[in-house]
Amino acid sequence: MTHWKQGLLVAGLIIAHNSIACTIDGEEGFLPQNNFNISVDAKRLGGITEEQFNSVIDKIEGMYAPIVSSEPSAPVLKVIRNWTDGTVNAYAQQTGKDWKVSMFGGLARHEAITPDGFALVVCHELGHHIGGAPRKSSAWASPWASNEGQSDYFANLKCLRRVWNDEDNTTVVATLEVPAALSEKCASAFTGQEASLCIRGGMAGMSVAKLFQSLYSETNSPKFETPSAKVVVKTDDNHPATQCRLDTYFQGSLCEKSFNENVDAKSEVTGTCHATTGQTLGLRPLCWFKPSVL
Repeated sequence: MTHWKQGLLVAGLIIAHNSIACTIDGEEGFLPQNNFNISVDAKRLGGITEEQFNSVIDKIEGMYAPIVSSEPSAPVLKVIRNWTDGTVNAYAQQTGKDWKVSMFGGLARHEAITPDGFALVVCHELGHHIGGAPRKSSAWASPWASNEGQSDYFANLKCLRRVWNDEDNTTVVATLEVPAALSEKCASAFTGQEASLCIRGGMAGMSVAKLFQSLYSETNSPKFETPSAKVVVKTDDNHPATQCRLDTYFQGSLCEKSFNENVDAKSEVTGTCHATTGQTLGLRPLCWFKPSVL
């Protein structure tokens, strides 16, 4: 793809990012609506292969299909695999008893995306369905979708931990270039495989944070040691800024709560790290989250 075409596509994404908020039904996507496209025949500069795309989805879908079906309405998880579609996004949707997650090859082919980063995106979209409170607010409908920040938090707090629990995370982490701030913080919170799992989740977060930085043409790189200083006056349901999203992935990885402790659709406390239950680490960042329970 020529540079001028890429520039137009990025410009389209930036305009959409600034003007469009997430919809109440969770269909707006992992990223705000955008015109960016990476075709299946584009020259590969990075990203993951079709085999990795399917392998990641296979494992997450295999683990979570029974969990989704155990919900009171007995829904069916359907992960739609759009490998040949160049869309740089991912979506969640509920249609009757079909709880859908749509994944696209365009996002998977972006140079910033690693297999673990892609797994985080799948987990985020799954989180819209089962990620717990807070959910997207609505004055005219009963919202089903966990909001963007909560879906980010769920991805690292519950989903990635469950998916990678049976893997040799220490060996995986040994192959990565891990920032000192990440390794030191995880080592202070956990030991052994749990510390490695924390680091692996943080690095998955960095993969997608670099995706945001690239697509939004941001000059400031997201870092584990420079958390967002923003403090919201009320919970923001929309996509947080890049640094804020990295902070959320990081805190989800640092939370001491087990992936077996379920979150709840109505309670922001259940299954999470929360100041009211004594935690000071692993809390949802105040750059998007305003605790309603003090």
